[in-house]
Amino acid sequence: MDQKRIRELEQKISTDYGNTTGVAVLKEGKLVYEKYFKGCTRESQVHVYSVTKSIISILIGIAVDRGYIQSIDQKVLDFFPGYIVRKRENTIQNITVKDMLTMTAPYKYRFFAPYVKYFTSEDWVKFSLDLLGGQGKIGTFRYAPLIGPDIFSGILVKATGQSVFEFADENLFSPLEIHVEGDLMFKSKEDQLAFNESIDTSGWVRDSLGIHTAGWGLTLSPMDMAKIGQLYLNKGIWNGKRIVSEKWVEESTREHSRWKKHDLSYGYLWWVNEDGYAAMGDGGNIIYVNTKDKIVVSSSALFVPKVRDRIDLIKTYIEPIFR
Repeated sequence: MDQKRIRELEQKISTDYGNTTGVAVLKEGKLVYEKYFKGCTRESQVHVYSVTKSIISILIGIAVDRGYIQSIDQKVLDFFPGYIVRKRENTIQNITVKDMLTMTAPYKYRFFAPYVKYFTSEDWVKFSLDLLGGQGKIGTFRYAPLIGPDIFSGILVKATGQSVFEFADENLFSPLEIHVEGDLMFKSKEDQLAFNESIDTSGWVRDSLGIHTAGWGLTLSPMDMAKIGQLYLNKGIWNGKRIVSEKWVEESTREHSRWKKHDLSYGYLWWVNEDGYAAMGDGGNIIYVNTKDKIVVSSSALFVPKVRDRIDLIKTYIEPIFR
């Protein structure tokens, strides 16, 4: 490695990306760089925010591969036969799993999501279902950060008969030797704020009914995320074992919708770019996969508002060193 450029990279991270807790780089499946910041080590896990969505995408793919979910063209309400639809509410009845995977399902809230009511509600899946649909048009990109994705967790529980964490641990985490402690539940707002600032908490957040979050709430390390990226670069194979189908990997990481306002392409809960795809979470948490150069970059970070673009950091300062 070019040690001069490595020093420049680490100085750049310390100066302009100071909330970073760790970075790992794989080239053609081999670890070529690993560095930790802010007192963290390889074992440190942090809340990776919306990277959780891409993990959920993999779990949906595994569930489809194994026949738990017949097709992503199934209607969302097929999985919730007991859900009572309000009178004159027709949109929700036509929304499919695919609509939600591509963030083209409408929601009743517009500019101000009811986060306080969401966090204090007992059943996050039902809360999300109650906001799904409305007057919006199916097929128009509508990014749902926190409220909405939990419906995927409800679908996985209904389809597999397991908790999301149990299904993930058996079919994804354990095969990749990713260790996540288990359930996390907040008793107060202070608990949640402490979780967001922690570098030594491991687990997956759930609601009071035991349903794990799908849009946020998972802790991972940079090496955990790098393994996920390498799994996808390997088209779903890990150490010679098929974890998720090649078809799902390819389908989930190609453009199905576009956030026109920001000129961003979206797959199935993965962001798509000209060189490959990425899982991205608040604060600068990222799994970046360059399919052309066979490079995986993962970075973990603690939340701060208005962080600098990690894609720019990767393309300008990291890829040129290892390409």
